[in-house]
Amino acid sequence: MKNITLLVMAAGMGSRYGGLKQLDQVGANGETIIDYSLFDAIKSGFNKVVFVIRKEFENEFKSKITNKFEGKIKIEFSFQDINDLPEGFTCPVDRIKPWGTGHAILSSRNLINEPFVVINGDDFYGLESFQVIAKYYRNSGKNFSMVAFQLDKTLSEFGGVSRGICVVKNQFLDKVTEIHNIKRAKTEISSDSEYNFQGMEPVSMNMWGFTPELFGYLQTLFIKFLEDKGQEIKSEYLIPTVVNHLINENLECVEVLNSSENWFGVTYRQDKPIVKKKIQELISNGTYPSSLF
Repeated sequence: MKNITLLVMAAGMGSRYGGLKQLDQVGANGETIIDYSLFDAIKSGFNKVVFVIRKEFENEFKSKITNKFEGKIKIEFSFQDINDLPEGFTCPVDRIKPWGTGHAILSSRNLINEPFVVINGDDFYGLESFQVIAKYYRNSGKNFSMVAFQLDKTLSEFGGVSRGICVVKNQFLDKVTEIHNIKRAKTEISSDSEYNFQGMEPVSMNMWGFTPELFGYLQTLFIKFLEDKGQEIKSEYLIPTVVNHLINENLECVEVLNSSENWFGVTYRQDKPIVKKKIQELISNGTYPSSLF
């Protein structure tokens, strides 16, 4: 079977949430969202996982997450460090915030030599999503790819969220536009932008498929980012921006794969009881065992 790696971005602290939400227990027996993602990934044929974390959380992360998966999948770590910069650049002294998802992926450049799938550590994607993208690369898919979700299946009941609204043409991604503060209000979906939403729009939830060629692009474009915005203490080097650039320059194509799963996550602390309830429903209908371990 073809090697496929899962890259889990789990270095962010979650400012709106207030804490390291990736380690929060949401399952019936203390499982985290990451536990369910790994369970689904293993079931879908992934054979390696790389966790992008901060070095200071390594021991806690291993004790609460990865020790449970020893022997079930190959596990490696990369550490996102704000001082991990190309030669000639230094981090502003008052910067605390990580450099963003593009930098998080780049931190794994020495660990991955095969097709890989990127996910957020605090998002629940569902088994079908992992199966769809694993099947694509097992069947010799050579392009970059993205699993698209339906907008109205990705909203929070407790406040506005940012979503990557996708334009898709002939099953290929044309562009992703980050729209902020998207909310559901009774029968309407609104945001701060001029966009009108129906709820059926395809959105990116940072479930991307890449080949190792991505790392060369990331390194080159990170230098350009640092030249332009490296002194801004809250600037972020984001993977959708990189993907848009590669599409616009005709450097790469991104095939859009669709999932009918209900995405959910813990953007706000109030989301946690909803997540626990939804997971319990999935246990009750037989999608997951009552205990993963």
